[in-house]
Amino acid sequence: QLDLVGSGGGLVQVGESVRLSCADSQRTLNIGAMAWFRQTPGKEREFVAGFGRGGGRPSYADSAKGRFTVFRGDADNTLVLEMNSLKPEDTAVYICAATFKRYWSAERPSDYDYWGQGTQVSVSS
Repeated sequence: QLDLVGSGGGLVQVGESVRLSCADSQRTLNIGAMAWFRQTPGKEREFVAGFGRGGGRPSYADSAKGRFTVFRGDADNTLVLEMNSLKPEDTAVYICAATFKRYWSAERPSDYDYWGQGTQVSVSS
């Protein structure tokens, strides 16, 4: 039922910032929790940041705390991830996810039912 489209990313230098945005092409208004994950070769899909519903709050992986900010926009139809002070280890394919379940906080891939195609972020020095 959801067609998630991620945008943003690109090639940036260490210390710079990138903004990623995830939106449902149908502008669905009753989406529950949403999150950004990232994946690199040889590693499992890793939670980065997310935002729940029903009084939920943003949550962050330890690697993101203090550098990244995630928030819901456009009547909770979108999920925006602002990444600051980027490091080479942030290089990955970033994939947005969503579910109609109104979790307070959900950080596991199995919590989500819909996935976008991903957008590449490459950080070089």
